[in-house]
Amino acid sequence: METAEPRTNWTFVTNHARILAMLLRDPEVRMRDIAEACQITERAVRAVITDLESAGYLTRARHGRRNHYHVTDGTLFRHPAEGPHEIGHLIRLLADLEPSRPPTAHPAPYTAPRL
Repeated sequence: METAEPRTNWTFVTNHARILAMLLRDPEVRMRDIAEACQITERAVRAVITDLESAGYLTRARHGRRNHYHVTDGTLFRHPAEGPHEIGHLIRLLADLEPSRPPTAHPAPYTAPRL
């Protein structure tokens, strides 16, 4: 029987959610800064923003030389497993996190407190 290699390249938060949270935190953030924080290319950021706009999660308006993004209230999760729940709570939670801290060593495993 073969043992599977551990999967180490996945994350809990997608680039779509991460970028939407960044735009909620700073509606005029530059694509270059998003790309750097998410560790992806500017082209990938542009594609994600296009996805989010097309799906109605986000609108974009030009303010001078910059884009200004508005995260649309009341939008729902796309996957049926989450049902008809709004994404706002999750995106606000992510937006409230401190911006991009360098990764630390794996967190210590949870141990229940002794009673």
